[in-house]
Formats: sequence, C-alpha cells, structure tokens
Amino acid sequence: MIGQMLALVNGWIEKFGLLSDGWRAGVLIFLLVLGTATVAFIVSRLILAVENKFKSTKNKWDDAFLHAARRPMVAFVWLQGVYWAAEVAHHFSDAEVFKANGTVLQIGFVWVLVWFLFGLVKEIEKVLTSPIKMRKPMDYTTVNAISKLLRAVIIITAVLTALQTLGFSISGVLAFGGVGGIAVGFAAKDLLANFFGGFIIHLDRPFKVGDWIRSPDRNIEGIVEHIGWRLTTIRTFDKRPLYVPNAVFTTIAVENPSRMTNRRISETIGIRYADVHSMQKIVEEIREMLKNHEEIDSNQTLIVNFLAFNASSLDIMLYTFTKTTEWVRFHEIKEDVLLKVSDIIESHGAEIAFPTRTLHLPDGVRLSGEASEQGEARSEGSKEAPESRGESEQGGQPAGDKA
Repeated sequence: MIGQMLALVNGWIEKFGLLSDGWRAGVLIFLLVLGTATVAFIVSRLILAVENKFKSTKNKWDDAFLHAARRPMVAFVWLQGVYWAAEVAHHFSDAEVFKANGTVLQIGFVWVLVWFLFGLVKEIEKVLTSPIKMRKPMDYTTVNAISKLLRAVIIITAVLTALQTLGFSISGVLAFGGVGGIAVGFAAKDLLANFFGGFIIHLDRPFKVGDWIRSPDRNIEGIVEHIGWRLTTIRTFDKRPLYVPNAVFTTIAVENPSRMTNRRISETIGIRYADVHSMQKIVEEIREMLKNHEEIDSNQTLIVNFLAFNASSLDIMLYTFTKTTEWVRFHEIKEDVLLKVSDIIESHGAEIAFPTRTLHLPDGVRLSGEASEQGEARSEGSKEAPESRGESEQGGQPAGDKA
C-alpha cells in the first residue's frame, strides 16, 4: 500500500518535471513527517479527551488502560511515520542502512509494546493499592512483588523476541544461558542470595512496607520503607536510612512489633517495711483499679501480688496489658496507672520505699563521732576552770596589795 501511494505521488510530481529526484524525495519525506506529527497530535488529544471523560465513570480499569496507552500510542504513530519516511528514502537511495527498516520497525514495535505493558502494570498496581478506588485495597507489598515479577517476565519475553527478530536462534541463546548461568551463578552468588532472600520475604511476609521491625541478632530497628529484590530499606528512629541485604533476613530472627495485639506494663513497686500491715489492702485496691481501668485489657493476664521481701522494701509486682498498641498513647496510660498506684499507697498512710540501711550496735559501743564530741566537751570544761581560777586570783591581788 505504501509503495502504491509512493509511486502515485512520485509519478504525479515527476509528470510536471519541476523537481529532481533529490527534491522529490525531500518533499515526500517532509510531507510524511508533517503528516506523522499531525496524526500523533490528534491521537494524543483524542485519547486524553476520552480518558478525562471516562474518569467520571465508575469503571476504574478503563482509566488505567487509556493512561497507560496514550504515550505508547503516540510513539507508535511516530515509529510508523519514520518507517514510511525511511522507505521513501530507500526508494531514492540504495544505501545499506535503509535495508534494516523492517527490522528496526519490528524492534520498535516490541519496545512500544513493552512500554505500554509496563505502564499498564503500574496503573493496575496503583488501583489495587488505592484506598480511594478500592473498598478493600490489597496489601502494597504483595501487589508490588507481583508487579515486579510481571515486569521481569515482560522484559525476558521482549529480549528473546528481539533476539529472534535480529536473527539469533532462541534455542541457542537458551543453551548458552544454561551453560553461562553456572559461571554467572558462582560469580554472583551474593546477588542471587539477595534475590532469593527478597523472594522469601514476599512469600513468607514476615513484614511489609510500613511495619516496625527489629532484630535481636543484629542492630536493626526501624520502619520498613521499601522491599526490593536486593535490598530492604529501613528508616531508623533517628531518621537515618538503613539498607539491609535481603539475604540477611534468611539467617536472623526478626521481630515485628507492629503486629502486637497489646502493650505490656510490667513494674515492681516497693513500700517500706513499716507499712507491712497495709500490704494486703494496697494490693487489693491496685488490682481492682486495674480491672476497672478503661484502657486496661482485662481479658489479658493481670497480676498484682506481694512479690518479695527485698533489701530495703516490700515489693509488689504489677503486670498487665493495655488495649492500645500506639507508643505515645501507651506511655500516657502507663503514667496514669503509676500515679493512681501512688495515690492508693498514700491513702493508706504508706510510703514508696527507697534504698536505706539500718545499723544496729550492741550496748556500750559508741560511734567515733560521739566519742570525739564527748572529748571536745571535756576539753572545753577543762579550759573554763583555769580561767575562773585566774580571775579569782586577779580579783584578790589588789586586796593583798592594799593590805
């Protein structure tokens, strides 16, 4: 068809005898490029208008399809137009470069198709994880893993198709890949370990994006920001990014506090030995207070008991769980509980104990401080006696003189 149209236009121009072959080729190529730009502009505007119109409908998949198809469709129009222009140039020229027009068109078509499929996968991922477009949005980590797998399948299929188009045998390529894969496997064993580690994370799902995780085996703690095929990005609580190879998670224990059902309050509170007679009432009131506390989960383990005779206190064990798992709210509830415990202890005339030590001495034993005080008292008394005697002697001396 393109050859017939080309012959018709070329014959019409040649009939007038106004232009040489070079000028005729230039005019035809210019008209083809101009027509391609016009058609591409019309196609882009048309798809954009249809996309804006479909946004008001309840169907969310047509929006994703049109948004993913708009740019690849424009690229396809340009690809076809450039191909026709190259065919015109090939008609007027025997250059070797124009003999590859068909191959370039096929490779370009594969590239446009991959671009469209990548965009479609991305748009579907956005729809499935959006709380606005979906009543029950899917888990982002799962959807992201599936989308990555689909992209890998698309790339592998496109590469094999392109190699077949270029004249390479797919069976030979696969055989080479099987032999070379062994060498690559040994050379890139760490990379493959991280890849399969990421696959295990997506399969077992010990954590997902947004979870707070930590490891007792390694200095790893923070919020998961991204789970890649090689690295997992964790934002620590001091706001620094931490990049952990996925292979690490196959050899360490990982704790996921984000999935806790309750937060625990575990405290040991001591009162004085002098308040032992109030111990039972204090324990009973604290236990009752916790049972009636609106933020304490009474369905979980609740323990309030006299625990032990400690060195300088009578210890009470307080063990309970809050309903909330939020870190800030938990500390507010814990503060309220501890203040109420303090009020209960004070209401019975008792006091919270602090470390003290009592020293008992047998009769007749005096401390060094007391002995020194008594010695100072004696020395002061001995000093006062001579002074009084001296005064009497001085007082009597004038009398003697007068005598």
